[in-house]
Amino acid sequence: MYDFNDGNGPVPAHKHLKGGGWVADTAYVADIAYVGPEAKVFGNAKVFGYARVYCRAEVSGNARVSGDAWVFGYAKVFGYARVFDGAWVYDNAEVFGDAEVSDNARVYGNARVYGNAEVFGDARVYGNALVFGDAWVRGYAHVCSDVGDSKPGVNTTRTPQSVT
Repeated sequence: MYDFNDGNGPVPAHKHLKGGGWVADTAYVADIAYVGPEAKVFGNAKVFGYARVYCRAEVSGNARVSGDAWVFGYAKVFGYARVFDGAWVYDNAEVFGDAEVSDNARVYGNARVYGNAEVFGDARVYGNALVFGDAWVRGYAHVCSDVGDSKPGVNTTRTPQSVT
């Protein structure tokens, strides 16, 4: 039993053989994936392939992390979010809702990617940036916001848009 501090109290869980991190019995982590000793995978989350979840990162809800993706630091991936194909989510970043981060994309700092947003290619989202709605950040694009910015991030709530 382990309490993931998600409001559900202690639930059946086990330590992952590769890394020793906590995995709820309702979640799935592939034998070849890595879950570090302070990382957590819970809810109905799934971690496939050679994905790595470590430091104090959390993957929860119905999120999926796969391929050679890395989630680390204090990062959180939750909801129905997907992180895959070599993408990294780290520092205090969060990816949630139905968002996707893929390819060699990086989301870090205090950035948030959510809604139906997609970050892919070699794109970078960092600082205090918010990418949400139906936004796409792709190619070699960088989206960054400092604390003082009045309009952080990218939002396209009407039609999908590509930021390159």
